[in-house]
Amino acid sequence: MIHCVADDLAEALRRHAKVVPDDPATEDFLQFLASDAQVFERDHAPGHFTGSAWLVSADGGRVLLTRHRKLQRWLQLGGHADGERDLAGVALREAQEESGLVDLAIEPAIFDLDRHLIPARGIEPAHWHYDVRYVVRATGSEAFAVSEESLELAWRPIRAIAQDAQVDESLRRMAQRWLARTP
Repeated sequence: MIHCVADDLAEALRRHAKVVPDDPATEDFLQFLASDAQVFERDHAPGHFTGSAWLVSADGGRVLLTRHRKLQRWLQLGGHADGERDLAGVALREAQEESGLVDLAIEPAIFDLDRHLIPARGIEPAHWHYDVRYVVRATGSEAFAVSEESLELAWRPIRAIAQDAQVDESLRRMAQRWLARTP
């Protein structure tokens, strides 16, 4: 039997379901993964997989967020898989590219799942992002560099995000999940 990275993602999703049994997204993600071989490609019309990083400071108290240039919102770092099936690798690559940080360590387990609709822009129709999120930790310098994809970057206290009703719901969920797993 030939080994496939998509099989690895399916297994990681099943492990995530055991760790976070109340996450309703897991089954949707498994069904989407099985739906078409092109789900990792940006031009897959219904949507595609993306990989994101919950990039935390070495002490675990802050997360690096981007004010996204196109969406004009504060979000976690991340981006399109563009055919890459190793979404943990995508998350790590995007964290490095978007932050300029080099001493990063990624946890291999899925941290969070979020399916969200991306609105139509120009000739690009509305489509779904199936965002698989991983914890990435800054292990060296936390001096970041803003990339062209961001208007700005900022380290934000995770406790403040968890308590702020004005913050994006998925960021608040990740902050609460992070705080629940750390002493």
